[in-house]
Amino acid sequence: MLRLGVVGLGYWGPNLVRNLNANRRCESLVLCDRDPARLKRTAERYPGLDQTTDYSDLVNDPGISGIIIATDVMAHYPLAKAALEAGKHIFVEKPFASSVREASELVEIGEARGLVTMVGHTFLYSPPVLKVKEILESGELGELYFITSTRVNLGLHQKDVSVIWDLAPHDFSMLFYWLGAEPEEVQAFGSDYVLEGIPDVAFVDMRFPDGTIANVQLSWLSPSKLRRTVIVGSRKMLVYDDTEPDEKIKIYDRRVDIIEPASFGEYQLAYRTGDIVSPRLDTFEPLAAEMDDFLDCIESGGTPRSSGRGGLAVVRAIERADSSLLSNMKKRG
Repeated sequence: MLRLGVVGLGYWGPNLVRNLNANRRCESLVLCDRDPARLKRTAERYPGLDQTTDYSDLVNDPGISGIIIATDVMAHYPLAKAALEAGKHIFVEKPFASSVREASELVEIGEARGLVTMVGHTFLYSPPVLKVKEILESGELGELYFITSTRVNLGLHQKDVSVIWDLAPHDFSMLFYWLGAEPEEVQAFGSDYVLEGIPDVAFVDMRFPDGTIANVQLSWLSPSKLRRTVIVGSRKMLVYDDTEPDEKIKIYDRRVDIIEPASFGEYQLAYRTGDIVSPRLDTFEPLAAEMDDFLDCIESGGTPRSSGRGGLAVVRAIERADSSLLSNMKKRG
């Protein structure tokens, strides 16, 4: 049974507390936030949990095995580093850190000390994403051609980071998980339409080692919320729409085949349109599965699905995409 600390009780922290409090592996929790009002609000929902406004209380508590960090991204690195140096396992909400340098150092410290480093890429624990991984590994879609992903909505504009840092961690983590690789090439275009210097629209192109190409569209300027991924293979096509209430995945038996001419005539194209199938998905809360993976890895010494190295890969791609975006904006301006 584990004693854990949770720091950051703003938007997402209380959800982490809820799942940890219900987890059979977790014996006790210590809540931490600099804002006494936030701390009080969460503590009232879970009476009996220890609480503090001083993060050093978590770091210096010998009974705490791991610390869950759900603060703003600029605080991730110093808080996570302090925890690791105190011998604590860490779970850090996405993005892992604000730079590749910071993320690399955290991974190195964790590995050197035999500690779990995990990043909050919750989609890697969602039933639709797991089903897509299963379908891709089965070869049902055939050779992968390309992937397009759209993650757009109206708001909320961030004041210190681009739309890439805000929204891309979701899609990048899923793509890297599905393909089992990082991209070899990353290029991005976009603009800052509302707040000068803060890009609010971005189109990111990536090429992976196996030849698969991907395009990710990200925007805070859209009339409606859309979370949709299309995967096109040589045999079938798949659509994953996270905004759908029921049939989140649909597999289309559609493709284009080349019919070689019998003589020296022109090639002919044959278009196949078959069934549309929506596979059955498991039903469980991804965040609960994610927290259980973290606690299980602390106990077993295993590597979580959303590991620190996976988080580092996402930060590396974000940094490359953001740099490309800003560079292309300067050329245009």
